[in-house]
Amino acid sequence: MNAAELLTALSDGKRVYGTLVTSTSPLWPEAVRKTGVDFVFIDTEHIPIGRGECSLMCQVYKAMGLAPIVRIPYPDPHQASIALDGGAVGVIAPYVETVEQAKALGAAVKMRPLKGERVRKILDGEECEQELAAYLARRNADNILMLNIESRPALDALDDILRVPQLDAVVIGPHDLSCSLGIPEQYRHPAFDSAVRQIVRKARNAGVAAGIHYWEIDQIVQWAGEGLSVVIYSSDVRSFAESISRDLSRIKEALG
Repeated sequence: MNAAELLTALSDGKRVYGTLVTSTSPLWPEAVRKTGVDFVFIDTEHIPIGRGECSLMCQVYKAMGLAPIVRIPYPDPHQASIALDGGAVGVIAPYVETVEQAKALGAAVKMRPLKGERVRKILDGEECEQELAAYLARRNADNILMLNIESRPALDALDDILRVPQLDAVVIGPHDLSCSLGIPEQYRHPAFDSAVRQIVRKARNAGVAAGIHYWEIDQIVQWAGEGLSVVIYSSDVRSFAESISRDLSRIKEALG
């Protein structure tokens, strides 16, 4: 999917699929395309990918018709602008916990290139000139904003965050969410399951797409029944390690 197709699918509540890509190898994009994903998730929060490398990845995947979504290092509007300037069609902002953060990120993604006091005045309700408003709408028509919901404070503020008009999707960060809930990496704990279902239901009721970056297929299928529509499945590194480990175990067993 290109940016416009992905944005339309999100708005229509259709299910879309992506995976985390960490490899910067020039041979990797063609392999990723063969998987059948709709978009690629490029993480610059936890993965040491530089600005130039990220931009090259975005440009290649975008040229191949796979929308590149970049998770920025922290929930800062300037980081969102940097990712979009480099070729990303959308951003995932990590650890968003307040409506103020969501609004600032929304402005960075949907009102480029405005910054600073001009944006703050518009967010505070000042009328935007008709010609400028039309320009901003055209320029940013296909930009996508996703926010990571991955803490208890984010859960508490979720209703207000979901009212931010520029928001296209919320994406659950399972590891950080489990830690914030006091049940680190206990992904089958009832409290974790309840939190995921709560986020998905609230997002869908607000008309916002809901997703998760996850690796357990049975749970993804269960949460899809609640309305989960953005599936970021596993990663290239995890899939490589699991596949090679499984196959080598079979070979070693067969060969004694």
